Order: sequence, then structure tokens, then C-alpha cells
Amino acid sequence: MTENEHEAKMAHPRMAAGALFFDDADRVLLVEPSYKDYLDIPGGYVEGGESPMQACAREVHEELGIRPSIGRLLVVDWAPSPGEGDKVLYLFDGGRLGADECRRIVLQADEIRDYAFHDAEELPELTIPRLVRRIAAGIKARANGVTAYLEHGAVPDAAR
Repeated sequence: MTENEHEAKMAHPRMAAGALFFDDADRVLLVEPSYKDYLDIPGGYVEGGESPMQACAREVHEELGIRPSIGRLLVVDWAPSPGEGDKVLYLFDGGRLGADECRRIVLQADEIRDYAFHDAEELPELTIPRLVRRIAAGIKARANGVTAYLEHGAVPDAAR
């Protein structure tokens, strides 16, 4: 196989990064994007020359207008899409947002309509199933001090 043939077979996934934020009641922050019909976590696509953590911090600042410390990696999810191709999604621990920090939130008006904190049990009614599974894995990973690996939002069967 020539180098060009090898290069052509290599995956070139799109990458995105987001953060899980919690309030004092351990509810999860979700945003209401103007361009989606479901709620989402703050975050977005990684740009060239940018690490997933840097992208997460940038996207949080762009969408919410705040600069909280972004913590450790909670979840990596391989999530290919027929329409968008291979994607690798990173979920970081955004920590707790207190009342003072929430008062400083200024939404990116052209992309984000609103935000609110929600109990984990409410998530299936508010967003897509794969994101519900990713958030649930992130909550569990945060509690257990681990990082979860998912495929399509689920723990994969052991490699064959």
C-alpha cells in the first residue's frame, strides 16, 4: 500500500467538546440552541490547532459569556453520523456554578435562546437519547473519579 492509499484510509473525524455544569442541587445545565430542536450541553466543534479542552473553554465563553475553570475529562464518545461522518466527542467536568456565576451568564443571543438546570431524571424528555447516555456516563464518571469511553453514547462490548 502506498503512503497516499494509507492516508486516504485514515479517519479524519470531526471533534467536539462540551462541559457538564452543576448547580448546588446537583442538577445539570442544559442550553437551548436556536438551531436545534432539543436541549444540549454548552460546547461545540474543535477548531484547527486547538485542543479539545481549549475548544470547550472557548465554546463555554462564547455561549455563556463566563470563563469557569474546565476540569478533567469525563467522557470520550465515538459518535459517527451518516450525514456528518466520524465524530469524537469530549465531555469535560465544568464543576459547580454558584448563584454569583450564574448571574454573570450572558447568552450568545444568535445561537442560545435560554439555559436552565435540570434533574438527571428529566433529561430523556429534554434531549436526544445518545446525549442522555453521554451525560449519565459523565455524571457517573465524575462521581467515581474515572473517564468513560463510549461508542454511540453507550459502553461498547469488549473488543473482539
